[in-house]
Amino acid sequence: MPIIINIDVMLAKRKMKSKELADNIGITPVNLSVLKTGKAKGVRFETLEAICKTLECQPGDILEYTEE
Repeated sequence: MPIIINIDVMLAKRKMKSKELADNIGITPVNLSVLKTGKAKGVRFETLEAICKTLECQPGDILEYTEE
């Protein structure tokens, strides 16, 4: 998939655990894991906004496009 999810990178920069992020944005750790691994078919803007707010970043810090 040409979209790369960099949530792990941002979590490391913010010294935050996945479970803490999941709790803060109101999704299950399993759903966050699906998103982080790129297996999700989509992401709600509401969820993306909550991730960006919690990690104090921009959507471009989390989502990256690369050509295959």
